[in-house]
Amino acid sequence: MQETIVKAPSVRQRQIVKQYTQLLDAHLEDLRNGKALRMDTISDFAAAMHIHPRHLSNTIHEVTGTSACDIYEYKILALAQDMLANTDDAIADIAIRLDYDPSNFTKFFKKYGGGITPKQYRNAHRNV
Repeated sequence: MQETIVKAPSVRQRQIVKQYTQLLDAHLEDLRNGKALRMDTISDFAAAMHIHPRHLSNTIHEVTGTSACDIYEYKILALAQDMLANTDDAIADIAIRLDYDPSNFTKFFKKYGGGITPKQYRNAHRNV
């Protein structure tokens, strides 16, 4: 029987994940506040970190067990859910602020948000 050795992430790998999540959180806050007009890509984050996009993606997957894109999508979803529950902004305006076409936003939201539409989510979680 062969043993599988699981290697713990290095300090540098953990730094990369931490820096990515910090940059991502700051960017999403800029989108929320209208300071950013387009969604950054994994390549944009990698360039800001001075590493190759593939290295960023591979490191994040190795350390977290999930892809950089999935982390991004779920953070976008959390921001969208917060905006839907806590603002009176039109759903189309939220979609545009998050750099989505409104019809694609609904598809994204249903895919990552458990099969419900943004309107259904807002009606169920309204805090305003």
